[in-house]
Amino acid sequence: MEDKTNVAYDEQSQGIVIDYEKGVKNPLLRNRRYVGTAEKIGYLFNDVAGSFNIGKYNDRFIYDIVKLDFNYLAIYTFFAGLWDTFNDTFIGVIVDRTRTRWGKFKPYMILCQIPLTILGLWYWFLPILFPNTAPDYIPKLIFYCVFSIIAETGGTFTSIAGTGFMATITPDPIERTGLITMARLLSGLVGEKIPELAFGLLLDLVNNNVLKWDRTKLFVSFGMVTALMSCAMSFYFFCVSQERVSQTIEKPSVMQGLKAIVSNKPILLIALSEFLEGFAVSKSRTNYFIDVLGSATLQTIVGIPASPVSSISYAFVAPMRKKFSTKALWILQDLWVDACWLAVFAIGSIGGMKNGLYKNKWVMCPLLAVEEIIEMCGYGLRNVIPSEMYNEAMDYCEWKNGYRAEAMTGVAKGLVKKLQGICMGSIQNIIMDKIGYVQGLTIGTQADSTKWWIFAMGTGIPIITGALGVVPMFFYDLNGKKRDQMYQELFARREAMRNAVESAKDSDEIQRLAKAQLQGEYIQQ
Repeated sequence: MEDKTNVAYDEQSQGIVIDYEKGVKNPLLRNRRYVGTAEKIGYLFNDVAGSFNIGKYNDRFIYDIVKLDFNYLAIYTFFAGLWDTFNDTFIGVIVDRTRTRWGKFKPYMILCQIPLTILGLWYWFLPILFPNTAPDYIPKLIFYCVFSIIAETGGTFTSIAGTGFMATITPDPIERTGLITMARLLSGLVGEKIPELAFGLLLDLVNNNVLKWDRTKLFVSFGMVTALMSCAMSFYFFCVSQERVSQTIEKPSVMQGLKAIVSNKPILLIALSEFLEGFAVSKSRTNYFIDVLGSATLQTIVGIPASPVSSISYAFVAPMRKKFSTKALWILQDLWVDACWLAVFAIGSIGGMKNGLYKNKWVMCPLLAVEEIIEMCGYGLRNVIPSEMYNEAMDYCEWKNGYRAEAMTGVAKGLVKKLQGICMGSIQNIIMDKIGYVQGLTIGTQADSTKWWIFAMGTGIPIITGALGVVPMFFYDLNGKKRDQMYQELFARREAMRNAVESAKDSDEIQRLAKAQLQGEYIQQ
């Protein structure tokens, strides 16, 4: 046992012992670190893997390469969203009741990851499997729908397990926040930028006949390569990672899992806030660059001046976190982004629908570059603070109930967001049809009215809805003394349970202790 700052760590229980007799004032400050170098690298790789794709251009793939009817897509998106919302609950229960020699979450991360990669490869083969480009070609629609539902179900397992795992990699919230900060920084620099820049550049060269490549083959090959590389990075993380926060011996029941959601005020507020701020069709920003400004690469080029700013912004997370609560920082970063896009929408709308500045790349590109620089000043906060608050909410569940339910807690966070996605996914496809978007046209040749609506969907509409996301945060109170008290009691409680198990005379007594833990009898210890 190690004791460097009046706080000891026990390897067997992964618990922290707080020595109150020596007058520990802040049990969260220690010299002990739990995550080694190899595991840190794996954690970073896994976070990069989540964004290492060309998902940003997925709409273009469906609209212009596969060519699926907008109305059919709207109907499918609605019902698929309902299924996605429903399956989250029972999958969350399954994950929370899992106990294996490899841990609670790791089995799902690998057992689902490889099949999903194989399915992902078939997804990019859609235009080859179905060369018929008619938007209402029924076999193509059926295959797409069935494939998407299967892939989504498997993805739910990996998403819930992966998110829950992040809360168990270390019991130390300070170390956890540091890992999140490093991971988000690398993910932003590598995971998002490299595939986005490379594919956008190639797409522009192909669209302008500089490269005599086929657009379909470009999408297929690039999609397959990024899918395989993402799988490899996630597999490495699985091999080196470890769950360290102990679970209750007894498995929580379905009702206890539901209680973990209903009684978790922080997670409900986080979910509601993300629901409101995400109620937008901002995916159209990519469409804006392609269909209005006439270049996919421009979006990446415009963002280049802001790239150093986004990286530097992570350096301000720790100092800002010391001065302000997570609630205040959440509100700040949300309103900051809304203010930036409000300025873009106002300037771009000058001149009206037909002659507006929004069509002038020599005006809009510098404007968007400046907007991106200003917005990226809060990029670190936007990527770290929500994750920090989410993991705190998982610990809050254990504090209030006596047991952990990471999977069901994750379900609560994602549930409202997915309900929002059901509406907006369908609405976006309906809007694309109603504004007169014509599939397969040469870039930049859509009608003026269509172009303006694409611009509004990417800038103006998100402002109206996104600003509402700050309202729930005014009621968030897991900060300051309450937060410190929570972790202090959790560390002591875990140690008390460990000591009780070690002192148990037989398996019957251990079983009794396990049931007592699940029923919350150790909450006051």
